[in-house]
Amino acid sequence: MSDQPAYNSIELMACVASRIFEDKKSVLVGTGLPIVCAALAQKTHAPNLLIVFEAGGVGPQIPVLPISVGDSRTAYRAVMATGMDYVMSIAQAGYIDYGMLGAAQIDAFGNINTTVIGSHDRPRVRLPGSGGGNDVGSLCWQQIVIMQHDAQKFVERLDFLTTVGFQSRSRGRERGGLPRGTGPYRVVTQLGVLGFEPSSRRMMLLSTHPGVTEGEVRASTSFPLIIPDHVAMTNPPSVEELRILRTEIDPAGIVLGKGKGRPNK
Repeated sequence: MSDQPAYNSIELMACVASRIFEDKKSVLVGTGLPIVCAALAQKTHAPNLLIVFEAGGVGPQIPVLPISVGDSRTAYRAVMATGMDYVMSIAQAGYIDYGMLGAAQIDAFGNINTTVIGSHDRPRVRLPGSGGGNDVGSLCWQQIVIMQHDAQKFVERLDFLTTVGFQSRSRGRERGGLPRGTGPYRVVTQLGVLGFEPSSRRMMLLSTHPGVTEGEVRASTSFPLIIPDHVAMTNPPSVEELRILRTEIDPAGIVLGKGKGRPNK
């Protein structure tokens, strides 16, 4: 019998994504799961992670999960309580290391759609839109996308381009006037962790989560995915990570309660 604690898909994604953040770096986060990931990193291996909220909170020590980027808890023991224009200006000036985004669709080059499914004029589904997502994807040094992984979301062609990744060819970002050296960095899903091959800038599989096969990842991706010779296995959530998530960050299960399954059973 395994001593590995049970966890759901959202808890797994939160733990895996939080480990990407390095100490003494900065991250611009939006509502929901990105806040959970950043708070977990701050409470574990990255106590000096500077968390920046779109609505103006800079450098808080998050006591418990804020319900939005404008919640007063986003300024708890913060360095500054500013506004959206200030936050976007410091991103434009190059002071934000990571930007964390969700997506309804993503393509092989890390371009994402959060606007519509179907035609823009007559959509099947109208989504929230960009918000600050385009700014985050354009101006932060490294973008981390966290989303569910299936063939309808990992698509060959987006229904709408909301936030640019690497566009569709080498050096596309730079030709569009975006800062050199910025762009998509990691994609974290319920199946694994993906990155981008440096020369082609196409998405590649870096690790699969426990119990997930490379074949499952391929079948859930509608574009050709680069599979290197060695694909690592993700380390599962630790007992301490799960304790912090469940008792300190999101005890009400507002975000974590949406997770499905017990991937490790």
